[in-house]
Amino acid sequence: MATINRFEDLEIWQEAREIAKASYSLSLIAYGNHDFELANALTKTSGSVMDNIAEGFGREGNREFVQFLSISKGSCAELKSQCIRFYDRPYIQEEDKSYILQIQKLYNRIGGLMKYIKQSNIKGHKFKEPEIQIFRFERD
Repeated sequence: MATINRFEDLEIWQEAREIAKASYSLSLIAYGNHDFELANALTKTSGSVMDNIAEGFGREGNREFVQFLSISKGSCAELKSQCIRFYDRPYIQEEDKSYILQIQKLYNRIGGLMKYIKQSNIKGHKFKEPEIQIFRFERD
C-alpha cells in the first residue's frame, strides 16, 4: 500500500465526500417538503462518515484510526437507513438504488481498510522511529 500523507488522498474519504454531496441534494428535497428532521439527519450523518475518516487519520496511530473508521462505518449504516426512509416518503417517485449501493460499497471498503490496518505490523505515523543520520568523516 502506498504511503498517504493527507486524509484527502484516501479513496474512502473521497468517496465519502461524494456521498455527502449527494446526501445534500436529497436533503434539499426533504427540506422542500418540510421534512426538516430527515433533511438534517442526512447532512449530519453523511458528514460524520467523512469527518471520522479524517479525524482518525489525523490521530496518526493505527489503533485510533481503526476506532474512528468503525464510527464512520456505523455512520454509513445509519445513512443507508436514512436513505431508505427518504425513499419511503411520498414525495419521491423512485428509489435510487445506485446511491444506496454506493453507500454499501463504501461501508465494505471501510471494513476492508480496518482489516488491513489490524493485520499490519505498523503502529502508525506517530510511532515511527525518527531517522538518525550518521555522518562519517574520512581521515586524510
